[in-house]
Amino acid sequence: MSKLSSLAKSSAIMTAGTLTSRILGLVKAFLLAMAIGVTAVQADAFDVANKVPNTLYMLLAGGVVNAVLVPQLVRASKRKDGGQDYTNRLLTLSFLILAAVGLIATLAAPLLVWLYSSGWGPEQMALATAFAFWCLPQLFFYGLYTLLGQVLNAKSSFGPYMWAPVLNNVVAIAGLLIFILVFGTDKATPHGLSTWTPDMIALLAGSATMGVVAQALILIWPLKRIGFKYRPTFGFRGVGLATAGKVAFWTFSAMLIGQIGFLIISRVAAGASVPGEGNASNAAYSYGYLVFMLPHSLIAVSLATALFTSLSRNAAEKDTEAVVGDFSMGVRMVGFVNAFAVAALVVLAAPVAMVISGDNREQATAVGLVITTMVFGLIPFSANYLAQRVFYAYEDAKTPFLIQLPQVIFQSLAVLSASIFPNSVTVAIIGLAMSLGYLFAMILSFSLLKKRLGDIDLRGILTAHMKFLIAALIAGMAGYGLLFFFPDFALSGQWQAFVSTAAVGTLMLIVFLGASYLLRVRELHSIIGVVAGKLRK
Repeated sequence: MSKLSSLAKSSAIMTAGTLTSRILGLVKAFLLAMAIGVTAVQADAFDVANKVPNTLYMLLAGGVVNAVLVPQLVRASKRKDGGQDYTNRLLTLSFLILAAVGLIATLAAPLLVWLYSSGWGPEQMALATAFAFWCLPQLFFYGLYTLLGQVLNAKSSFGPYMWAPVLNNVVAIAGLLIFILVFGTDKATPHGLSTWTPDMIALLAGSATMGVVAQALILIWPLKRIGFKYRPTFGFRGVGLATAGKVAFWTFSAMLIGQIGFLIISRVAAGASVPGEGNASNAAYSYGYLVFMLPHSLIAVSLATALFTSLSRNAAEKDTEAVVGDFSMGVRMVGFVNAFAVAALVVLAAPVAMVISGDNREQATAVGLVITTMVFGLIPFSANYLAQRVFYAYEDAKTPFLIQLPQVIFQSLAVLSASIFPNSVTVAIIGLAMSLGYLFAMILSFSLLKKRLGDIDLRGILTAHMKFLIAALIAGMAGYGLLFFFPDFALSGQWQAFVSTAAVGTLMLIVFLGASYLLRVRELHSIIGVVAGKLRK
């Protein structure tokens, strides 16, 4: 099996899982909007409470685990026992840290809610804090899921890690359906701050947490299937964990800087929320970010996950040519898909927002504007994500930190300036500031990577992206042309928005692929070759 064919197969399995999860995630977002609204104060209260464990995990463990575990396990696999003892010690230490942090964070729920909010009254703070007590245990299980998933990835078993979130969404959707059935929708029976009971809070936030628990525990089964047997092993000195600790320190520092930037975004966005005005605020930001992350999660994360094991192996063997080849191929393949995603989301931002956030046209327009400004940063965001994986493959987490620091300073200053504009456009300006920050980080990453590797096939990457963007521009013009004939229909209701998105999106995809074929985009021809080979077999 060729490298491209093997990569395509692994990526396809992960993409299918991620796509299923994201589709269910959109269903969950739709049901959540139906249950508690989008721009209402209770929606912001739940959004902050449910977001805190996720963002804290990304700060304390997410980036650390992703940067440390796979390269370390790949190198440890060359030991006589295949790295079993080292893996057990690394996991045991990680579990202990996660458990301690999870407990402390749960006890500190009131403080954390205060940090991630701004200008809220006592009732909204109390509701958000009650939600947070139920949601913060997610922190431990997010960590457990990532640790077990990275062990699977290091052993080239990629599918389970990407399919596990499907179960999370199924459990959360079930909880939301029960909530709507028992307590009604926000539109039918408005769930104002004074209407929330302990049962309502427990059902909404508790089902969200149970989804994360299920997502983590389901990975125990595939680990057993590949023959991995975890045994708690203590004693963490003199077993080679020093390098992991050094990488973890710099990765944690980068994540800390990133979360300070996110904290500023959260507070500025929360400050834009004015009851009764329907402004885009924290909840609207989250819906916009959900759409922004969809193409990145489907392609960039899947491809980077499949490549990371290979990158780590080639880096350990000092095969620079293979590392450059993997990186260039990854950036070009991701850029090809993201170019279409940018065109599609710019054209269809408002209808997409209406599909996921409800029938409110004003609300959909506000979220659509956020999507539009965010999506311009999609290509550099994914490219920088892949560049970071190359640094991590070389056990270098210091360089990503030095890239992250000026990026966050720039973004934070730009985000703070957004507060001087009207509340109706504050979050959209935040999205634009993020896009510019991603572009800055990508340029810096590529420059430092070129200095380290000597060559990163920059000419090939730029030439390919010029073709992608020309094809995307042609597809965007075709989409606007079709949408021009029924502009009011597209925003007249959720099902109309869905039909419009499907019809216009399909036309744009056909035009994009056709233009790419005529422009001789080799990434498209490579994909066609792989698919044709599979069909012939």
